[in-house]
Amino acid sequence: MDKNTFALRAPRGWNSYDYYDTTVDEKAVRANAEYMAKHMKEGGWEYIVIDIEWFAPGAGKRRSEFQYIPFDALVMDKYARLQPDPARFPSSKGGKGFAPLAKYIHSLGLKFGIHIMRGIPREAAHRHIPTLSGVDAAEIANPSSICGWNPDMYGVKDTPAGQAYYDSLMELYAQWGVDFIKCDDICNTNIYPHNPYSAKHEIEMLAKAIDKCGRPIVLSLSPGPALIEQAWHYEKYANMWRITDDFWDRWDLLKDMFRRCEIWQNHVSVGNYPDCDMLPVGELGKGFGGDGWHTRFTQDEQRTMLTLWNIFGAPLMIGTDLTTLDKWTFDLLNNAEILAMNDPAFRPLQLFRTDDAAAWISTDGKDYYVALFNLSDKKAKVSVSAEELLSGLWAKGMKEPTLSGSYLSLWTEKTVEAKDGALSISLPAHGTVALKPQ
Repeated sequence: MDKNTFALRAPRGWNSYDYYDTTVDEKAVRANAEYMAKHMKEGGWEYIVIDIEWFAPGAGKRRSEFQYIPFDALVMDKYARLQPDPARFPSSKGGKGFAPLAKYIHSLGLKFGIHIMRGIPREAAHRHIPTLSGVDAAEIANPSSICGWNPDMYGVKDTPAGQAYYDSLMELYAQWGVDFIKCDDICNTNIYPHNPYSAKHEIEMLAKAIDKCGRPIVLSLSPGPALIEQAWHYEKYANMWRITDDFWDRWDLLKDMFRRCEIWQNHVSVGNYPDCDMLPVGELGKGFGGDGWHTRFTQDEQRTMLTLWNIFGAPLMIGTDLTTLDKWTFDLLNNAEILAMNDPAFRPLQLFRTDDAAAWISTDGKDYYVALFNLSDKKAKVSVSAEELLSGLWAKGMKEPTLSGSYLSLWTEKTVEAKDGALSISLPAHGTVALKPQ
């Protein structure tokens, strides 16, 4: 199968991590899926993704000490394949896995995804559990390939038996009805600074296994930062790859995303989406201990984040509990004009970036968008010249670019006038304006 048919636009959905950490359960997944189906599906939101530790019975019980309990027992089948914890996911009892939950998600008109760690469970290797191919898990595991922050897995050797193990995983996930896999500790194996792409062969093995399973499954790689010198490899074997480590609600991280997007702007295309990570909006961190918190981003910073992610063409994964969304955040996420920018037919380009400001355009060769950003800590005017706009549009494929005299502001729905083709707009600190020609 052609992997570029798996995601004809950047995936858009919900992921459990930012709110639930390792503690998400079936009740919460169903509630978020029901909310999305009822209130957000029409806007193209469709993926429901269960993040890390769904296979760990003790997940979250010692959160003040560990995020991931060292070498705790994991739930797996007789072939060394991880299974949902039945205490948290009761529909998985009796060896059903995620099939019943995936069926329910699909019945809502949505798609179902899971997080996995690369490799094979250490417990399976230590207990010499046979895999589906009959080869002992200990023969497949590479004990010198580990994750620096999660104790659950060993890497898989680049052998026929290793490929057969990944094949058995994708066969199982296809039976469950999985549409999306977020594979972790694989995009950048950062415990090995001398070899941060040490799991390259496992990316290829996953892609081959997906191809064999007969089901279109989007492959997302984490964590970042992705390696720009490996861009060709990510594009060949995956659909998404993280260009950052975990992204949270801090202005310094958001400001730095402009640099990261600049590096990756020429690698956005149908089926290939550099990933800026999740959208930390609304209520966050309930599963991290304590009462959680409301996003520390200001409203202007949240608009800046949504504008950048969309004009750049990044995947959109919401990290909050959707059932707690207030009206302002709901409207932020469901602005149809802003979401319309996120179309792989539109190619992005950063026109300039300084410490205080940035400007982006995107175009499909016929139409275009413009976004200006105030990166400074005070109100300021951000300007882009007609020459900069025309040069950028020409560079991204508009044969005879013509500038408009007026633009619609996509956040305010007000008209912004251009002067001799140039734009000069006063913006609040960390604020943005997104425009399309009228």
